[in-house]
Amino acid sequence: MTNQKGRQFFVLDETMSIGKPFDSRPAMLEQGKRIVCQRCGSSHHKPSVQLPIGCYYCPTCIRYGRITSDGQLVIQQTDLPAFDYKIVWPGVLTSFQQKISQQLVANCRQKKSSLVWSVTGSGKTEMIFETIRHVRQEGGRVAIVSPRIDVCRELFPRIQQAFPQEESLLLYGKSEEPYRYTTILIATTHQLLHFYRSFQLIVVDEVDAFPYEGDAQLRYGLYNALAENGCLIYLSATPSERLLQEIRGKFAVLKMPLRFHQRPLIVPKPIHYSRWAQAYRKKRWLRPLLQHLQRLVKKNFVLVFCPSIQLMKEMEWAVRRQEASWLITSVSSQDEKRMEKVQSARSQVYKVLFTTMILERGVTFENVSVVVLGASHPVFTKSALVQIAGRVDRKGAFTEGEVIFFYDQMTEATRQAIKEINEMNQLARSWLTDEV
Repeated sequence: MTNQKGRQFFVLDETMSIGKPFDSRPAMLEQGKRIVCQRCGSSHHKPSVQLPIGCYYCPTCIRYGRITSDGQLVIQQTDLPAFDYKIVWPGVLTSFQQKISQQLVANCRQKKSSLVWSVTGSGKTEMIFETIRHVRQEGGRVAIVSPRIDVCRELFPRIQQAFPQEESLLLYGKSEEPYRYTTILIATTHQLLHFYRSFQLIVVDEVDAFPYEGDAQLRYGLYNALAENGCLIYLSATPSERLLQEIRGKFAVLKMPLRFHQRPLIVPKPIHYSRWAQAYRKKRWLRPLLQHLQRLVKKNFVLVFCPSIQLMKEMEWAVRRQEASWLITSVSSQDEKRMEKVQSARSQVYKVLFTTMILERGVTFENVSVVVLGASHPVFTKSALVQIAGRVDRKGAFTEGEVIFFYDQMTEATRQAIKEINEMNQLARSWLTDEV
C-alpha cells in the first residue's frame, strides 16, 4: 500500500483489515433501483451491472481497475508540513501579470476559486506560481492538471524549475514513472479519479479542452479530488459559454488580454479556397496552398493544421512531391515519434509540419506561421481556431508570423474566432493606454 499513499484504492470487504491512518467509504452506493459509483459518479440501472455473485460493478470507469459494491475505496491520511521557500524563476512578471498573481493569492486565502481568462502566450503558468507557493507554505498539496498530455509534458519541467525543493511527479496513462507520493502533481484530468479530498489547490490548465469539456465523469473526479475548503483555478484562453454559465457567481473571473511581450494577437487572414479538401489530387488545385507556403517559409517555419489524419498524410505527400528540397513531415495522435517530431519542430528542423488538432494548444514554437486547411470544417470550432491562431508570435522577437484560414464557406465559428481575437486586442490596447 505504500505506493498508494495519498490516493484512493479499492479493497474488497472480505480483505479489509486496515485501521488508522486509513479512511474508507463504500465503493458504490445503492439508491433504489440504481447503483452509483463513488469513484466516477456514474449511475447505473442495477440489473445491467449485476455480476453472477450478486454484487454490482461500474463499467464506466473499469479501465482504471474494476470496483464493486462489495468493497471500499480507501485512502491513507497524510499531513504535510508547512514549507517556505523562494520561487526559482529567471523571469519577471509584468505589472499586469503581477495584479492577476496577487488577486489569485488573495482569492485562495479566502477559499474562492478563480478563472483566469487569458490570451495564449500571456504567461498563465507563471501567474500561478505565487498561489502554489502560498498553498505549500500552508502545508497544502497541489495538483496542476490538463485534459491534454502534451500540455502536461510542457508544464512539468517549468514547475520543476520553479519549485526545485519540492517533490513533483508527471502522471498520465502511459507515463514513464509510476505513481508515488509528491507534494506537487502534474497530471491529466483523468488521473484525478484516483484521488479523494487530496489537494488544497487544483489548477486546471486548458479547462475548455477535449476531453474534459462537457465530461461529467471528469468533472466529478475533479471535485472529488479537491480537499474540503480547497480552491480551484481554471486557466483558459477560450472558455465556453457552458463553463461561464457554470461558474457564474461561484468563481472570480480575471481577464488578461495581453501577452507577456505586449504585442497584439495575430489576426487571421480568411482566404477562400474552394478545392482545399481535394487539393492533393491535382497540381492546379494544390497551387493556392503552395504559393502561400513558398512565401511563408522564407520567413518562418510553417504549421499546417488539417481536419483529419488521412487528409494530413495526403497533403504532406502532395506538397513534398512539389517541393523536394524542403524538409517536410506530419504528426498526429497515432504517431509513435510524436514527441521527437515536436521537439525537432521546436528546433526549426522542418520547413513545414502538417498536423491535426493535437498541436492546437499547449505547445510553443518560435518563428512560426500557421495555416488552417479547411477552417470551415466542423472540427475547427471557435475555441480551436482561437487556440490555433495563438500558436503564432507567442515568444521571442517578432518575425512576421501569419495566420491563414483557408475556407470554402464562411462559418460562424470562423467569424466568431476572428471577432474574439480583435476584441481581445482592443481590450489590450485600452489597458496599455490606461497605464500610460
